[in-house]
Amino acid sequence: MGLFPHEKDPYGKGMGRNMKEQNPELINKRIKDAAQALCEDWAGHNRFSGVCMVKCKGHTVFSGAYGFASRAFKIPNKIDTKFDTASITKVFTAAAVLQLVQEKKLKLSDYITQIIDLEGTEISPDVTIEQLLNHTSGIHDDAEEEAGEEYSQLFVTSPNYAIKECRDFLKNFAYKKPNFEPGSDVRYCNCSYVLLGLAIEKITGKGYREYVTENVFRKAGMRNTAFLSMDSINENTAEGYVNLNNEDGEVVGYKKNIYCFPPMGTPDGGAYTTAEDLNLFLSAMQKKILLDDTHAKLLLTPHCPYTREKEWCGIPGLYERNGYAFEFLFLPDGKEPFCIYKDGQNDGVAARFNYYPREDISVTILSNQDCDVWEMTKQIQREIYSECYSC
Repeated sequence: MGLFPHEKDPYGKGMGRNMKEQNPELINKRIKDAAQALCEDWAGHNRFSGVCMVKCKGHTVFSGAYGFASRAFKIPNKIDTKFDTASITKVFTAAAVLQLVQEKKLKLSDYITQIIDLEGTEISPDVTIEQLLNHTSGIHDDAEEEAGEEYSQLFVTSPNYAIKECRDFLKNFAYKKPNFEPGSDVRYCNCSYVLLGLAIEKITGKGYREYVTENVFRKAGMRNTAFLSMDSINENTAEGYVNLNNEDGEVVGYKKNIYCFPPMGTPDGGAYTTAEDLNLFLSAMQKKILLDDTHAKLLLTPHCPYTREKEWCGIPGLYERNGYAFEFLFLPDGKEPFCIYKDGQNDGVAARFNYYPREDISVTILSNQDCDVWEMTKQIQREIYSECYSC
């Protein structure tokens, strides 16, 4: 089907069997049963608190809510509870940037130092908007998570509430030496999206949150998505909990994550949303509501030359590519993506959104506790592959 389900499949019959050639109700039931059994098992062993939703061709095959939005008051999570999605927020930032590109207010080849004042910092004058989007800028992050640094450690000696606006981040990364020359390698960098947020503010004259709320959330119909502050009263919103484990790794308690990261979402993470709203965002892309055809495909197409080849959940030959804000897995022939996904994690927060373009299937898992949502989605993905792709 390609990236947009309503388009003619440019790859012919594709790989393996197609859902149209099978009994779709039976396939949906098997996927539903697998997702439900997984969630019930993980929630029953205190490994998952949150929501899971599986959609096929726009129809909800499975949805379930588990655990508590507030453990102190025993308020259960619901399927429409809002969850902190951490780095999934980068997808919204990328969409906002591409809107400005579409409106010719910005070019992917523009240098960030020509848009915002970074004089006196270590940000190279050769860093482009595109390199910030696809993590090839080489700039140093505030916490180098790929090197094992923990983001929450930034706030042991510096209060997290001191970082509320995009410009507040600069002191934690902009004066550090870059990791490599722009465009010469790839390294995931949260703060590259902080610079993109500053560019949005400079070009539009609006605050980052205001612009994204008006031009992404509202246009996409995402009524349950917002930038919420930890110290405000937020209805139907899940609190985040860090697991406390015993020597055997079993969860024996929890603590709130209120000191682990900035108190309100910013361009690199922290927007609150629901499973349904994440699907609405993807639908708005497919229907050209947020971006025209050319720029919507830019968001959903990898533009990074660097590839990480590896087996993926027992499927030989699958390899991974970086995209702008989504990430990509390709089937062995490399003609079309098997899976497009974005994930996010902070202390007490874990989120994953997977989309399988050929079969028009999405899997959304949002958790308000430390949770291996990657393993959860892999297990559901195995069922999807077995039912829809294997010969």
